[in-house]
Amino acid sequence: MKTKNTFKSILLLSTSVALFSCGGSETDSETITATDTAVTLSEKDSKAQNVFYSIPSPIETTSLLKAAGAKYNSQYLNPIENVSKYSSVKQKAINLGIYGADLSFTSMFDKTQESMLYLRCTNKLATGLGISGSFDEKTTERIEANMESRDSLLSIISDSYWNADSYLKENGQPGVSALIIAGGWIEGLYIATKIATDTKNEEVATRIGEQKLSLDNLVALLEAYSADNEGVKEVLGLMTPLKAIYDGIKVEPSETTVSTDKDKGVTTIGNNSSYKISADQLKAISDKAAEIRNKMIQ
Repeated sequence: MKTKNTFKSILLLSTSVALFSCGGSETDSETITATDTAVTLSEKDSKAQNVFYSIPSPIETTSLLKAAGAKYNSQYLNPIENVSKYSSVKQKAINLGIYGADLSFTSMFDKTQESMLYLRCTNKLATGLGISGSFDEKTTERIEANMESRDSLLSIISDSYWNADSYLKENGQPGVSALIIAGGWIEGLYIATKIATDTKNEEVATRIGEQKLSLDNLVALLEAYSADNEGVKEVLGLMTPLKAIYDGIKVEPSETTVSTDKDKGVTTIGNNSSYKISADQLKAISDKAAEIRNKMIQ
């Protein structure tokens, strides 16, 4: 399976509305490199990878947001003043993911001042979790130097979360990483539903429905670590009712396609499944996402 590049895609889940926020590829795909057969993943890591594979690219998300007529709205975001009240490991991890999503959202709309404020929030929470190296002064300097390049900016943010994830796993804290991912995912969903409500754009609503697979994988990831981490267990409890709503979305599968790039040694497996989401289901998802997210940021 892919490693770093794959994780960078998710982190623009777990760290950015660009990860998910109304973005979503119509194709559920898994890419396998020529050297992947030599890599053996644990069951838990495999589940984590499955989450990563279901995340849309930042470019796809940005294009969709623009097409939907989305506008920047600071009311979508977790207020920066909330950062001072997160004291437990669970709160810090979840809101590191949430603030990461907000950071990417501000970056996407070229809100330089707001981006720096949200960067400070992520730095504060990361320091509290012992992973300050991922969001240190060097990161700040890189972001400041690339404020005119949205793609570079999002890449720097995702790199930071990749480093944080690696550190946590290497130090026996994969459950904390799962909490960061969950926080970023729910913030992305929350913002997406707000944009869907504001724009009345049917394609955005469809993209929200397409997160069914992503949520299934996220729940599997949380289940993998729930026995060892009480915080993960609590978040799993919040996500389960949301999954029940998503389970009602009809999926019309299509033929699976396989393509191989011989020069790069990469095989892509995918299908263009269609997700049918009703107005009632969209409202139920929007209400539940807001409920979960508001509990997370308290």
